[in-house]
Amino acid sequence: MQILHGTYIIAEAGVNHNGSEEKAIELVDIAVAAGANAVKFQAFSPQALVTKSAATANYQAKNLGDDSISQYEMLEKLKLPEGALVRINEYCKKQNIDFLCTPFDNGSLDYLVKNTSMPYLKLSSGEITNGHFLLAAVRTGVPIILSTGMSNIYEIGEALSVLYYGYNYPIGYPRNLYSITPLMLTYLRSKVILLHCVSQYPASITATNLKAIDTLRDIFGLRVGLSDHSLGINMAIAAVARGASVIEKHFTYDLNAAGPDHAASLSPSALKNMVSCIREVELGIGNGEKICQPEEEDTRIAARRSVVASVAIKKGAVFSEKNIACKRPSTGGISPNRFWDLLGKEAKFDYAADDFIGVVELQ
Repeated sequence: MQILHGTYIIAEAGVNHNGSEEKAIELVDIAVAAGANAVKFQAFSPQALVTKSAATANYQAKNLGDDSISQYEMLEKLKLPEGALVRINEYCKKQNIDFLCTPFDNGSLDYLVKNTSMPYLKLSSGEITNGHFLLAAVRTGVPIILSTGMSNIYEIGEALSVLYYGYNYPIGYPRNLYSITPLMLTYLRSKVILLHCVSQYPASITATNLKAIDTLRDIFGLRVGLSDHSLGINMAIAAVARGASVIEKHFTYDLNAAGPDHAASLSPSALKNMVSCIREVELGIGNGEKICQPEEEDTRIAARRSVVASVAIKKGAVFSEKNIACKRPSTGGISPNRFWDLLGKEAKFDYAADDFIGVVELQ
């Protein structure tokens, strides 16, 4: 797995192309203009993914304005033309942006791996308990980014144990899933990234629960990011400040376009603003070393103090709290932290009021 430098920002086009290859290319251009690292689509065969009677999720029915349409019917309308994903992948190469695509069935998985050049295989939250598919995905050898929406710690650990098995056993099945161990997690550290996620569109701010990023990182020791389904960009930016290494965010060409995900997506300008804000936050995070920054040096001189004579002091006089004080700037005399070391000593020189008391007086 390549080493991520800074936050890896995935602009999630998903199915917001509404089945149009032309719109998909437009979404690539929007992601490039925004400065995202990758643009991601979805690959699926409706027949392999859902039963024909499977109902849509509530948010899908609401955004489609039709609660009678099945998932199968919806997905049939959202499929890209044959070969489109390969052409989109080639277009991404020319535009210098990573092409990513989430497969939802084994046929789509095989097709993507054989015909595109994805640096990561992004798996959706719905696959956490689909060990059969996880095993097929990990055996492709493509590094995994796994979303964790709708899941708990036990389910995530079980999914990771399947991935570990797939990496280490090229054939066979983990018939009895075993608990994830520290040794297994150490092995997976360079191969798997987890994304905290709330699988609602849009997700409420309170449900977003950004502290779960810390929990996943602390328990599993893997890199953790956020697949953000909240409205706006604040949660994504805050996640970066909490150490998220990946941000995935839906975007669209038109918030009012027909389709299940447009309403919970970012506009082109909002996507660009999110990327810009994340990059600014990254600069502000820094390296964690607590030192006086070069740009603080002038302020340090002006704001800190030195020990000075508060009144005229004759040579031989005894320093006391009545004749010395601490005043700005910090350049001329003893540090205020040595104020007490002067008390009771005899002055070696004459001082006018506001003269700096030099370190020679401490010798």
